[in-house]
Amino acid sequence: MPELLLELFSEEIPARMQAQACDDLRRLVTDALVARGLTYAGAAAFATPRRLALHVADLPAAQPDTREERKGPKVGAPGAAVAGFLKSAGLATIGEAKVQSDAKKGDFYVAVIERRGRPTLEVLAEVLPQVITNFPWPKSMHWGDYRPLKIGGFGFAEAGALGFNQSPFSLAGHNLLRWVRPLHSILATFGPDTEDPEIVHFTIDGISSGNTTRGHRFMAPGPITVRRFDDYAPALERAKVVLDPERRRDIIRYDARTLAQAQGFEVVEDEGLLAEVAGLVEWPVVLMGAFDAAFLDIPAEVIRATIRANQKCFVLRDHAGKLANRFVLVANIEASDGGEAIVAGNAKVVRARLADARFFYETDLAVPLDERLPRLDDVVFHAKLGTQGERVRRLAKLAADYAGLVGGDPAQAERAATLSKADLVTAMVGEFPELQGLMGRYYAAHAGEAPAVAAAVEEHYKPVGPSDRVPEAPVSVAVALADKMDTLVGFWAIAETPTGSKDPYALRRAALGVIRLILENGLRLPILDLGATARLRAERFREMPEADKLALLRTLLAFFADRLKVY
Repeated sequence: MPELLLELFSEEIPARMQAQACDDLRRLVTDALVARGLTYAGAAAFATPRRLALHVADLPAAQPDTREERKGPKVGAPGAAVAGFLKSAGLATIGEAKVQSDAKKGDFYVAVIERRGRPTLEVLAEVLPQVITNFPWPKSMHWGDYRPLKIGGFGFAEAGALGFNQSPFSLAGHNLLRWVRPLHSILATFGPDTEDPEIVHFTIDGISSGNTTRGHRFMAPGPITVRRFDDYAPALERAKVVLDPERRRDIIRYDARTLAQAQGFEVVEDEGLLAEVAGLVEWPVVLMGAFDAAFLDIPAEVIRATIRANQKCFVLRDHAGKLANRFVLVANIEASDGGEAIVAGNAKVVRARLADARFFYETDLAVPLDERLPRLDDVVFHAKLGTQGERVRRLAKLAADYAGLVGGDPAQAERAATLSKADLVTAMVGEFPELQGLMGRYYAAHAGEAPAVAAAVEEHYKPVGPSDRVPEAPVSVAVALADKMDTLVGFWAIAETPTGSKDPYALRRAALGVIRLILENGLRLPILDLGATARLRAERFREMPEADKLALLRTLLAFFADRLKVY
């Protein structure tokens, strides 16, 4: 049966947008086809940095014919009713209608409307431009030169001066296509595998569909003529383009592991980075670089965050689990020198970024965490819930209370809660927010804090997801409970609760965190009492009427019951 092949060839699509774009393209095209009576056997979408492609298999050659019987007025009805019926049914005279009898209602007119299905090629020429011009990119742009025009007395040098952001629009006779990056060409073919398919002809903003694409930007930039998906993917492969993002990920993963093992190392796996890097290259070439071993004095997590964020590279460790002074990068070209210049360039940048990280780390170590606490009074937690400084003073009292319930040292819990947010105002966390808590632990340990205190500074954020580890040390559990209960009761008191799918303050996650802390540590704690304690610690809510406090805590308890079902 016939198949559709569509490719939208453009400048680089941001890696973070590619997966959703694949889903959107497949959904929008197939939904539009099904709505027009065109079913299919399967559909798959693919993305590389420079192209978005769709393959829809086993489409019919034409829409199915339809037959509809439309009931009209009674025989002998007024002329106006008959005329309206003829117009709606598309009949010229009443003689073209049938007369049917009903035992109760008598004789009435019926129009039999038969429509031949349109060729699928014609339907595609209608559907595809609509999908492309209305494609839901999170951010998009338009390009090209357009005539100056005046709207409402205001002159604009070009349509872009209007500042439109999403939908296509028409100005001065132009349909301004918006795409994530400038669109260069559209490949659209349709037909059976027994003969050459036809081009689905349409034009958008001066770009006409055809049957050609291009390969790798540097290694095979020439035009490639294709007919259907079976020769499209292999042709791209010959032109140094791996179409399937899953296969690019597998190539990177396998080659990185192989290269690391050959040097006596292993890759520190990072699925998020792997997906991002696979979206940055069309022809992945894995290389290894090195940096000065002196940088290994920096915490391993800092090195990993620095190399990951700045160069999109993977770090390596030895078989003992210690971080190595090596990194793996993924190039998008087979360089004539074997990649030596690429590795050298990346190593130079990595060295500079690690030097910055070491400066941040050493600067932070020079100021103990407790000396940073006054700065938290300048950091707003929430406009209605005060500053981080106010919050840590609440958390300190709460954590001391909770420590007695979970078998922890109240003094240590209070100290850990006091220091728990201090790393938010350090240079390192300012550069890498994902290291909050972890850096606090390093800085607390360096300042001579008790191991239980330093551990709780890091672990009080946990668990941050269903797969995250739950703290077991009593001091850590107490501070983690305090942090989450203060958040929940505070936002409940200001009526900022989750609604539908919206949960901007991650309150569902906080409640699940409390549930896991209690159940997975074998504890029995009265949720209402925990909530009441958190509420009374909030200075601004001490004047709340007791009836309102009780009602608030009951709704919070119901929320916990719902989260417990989810757990």
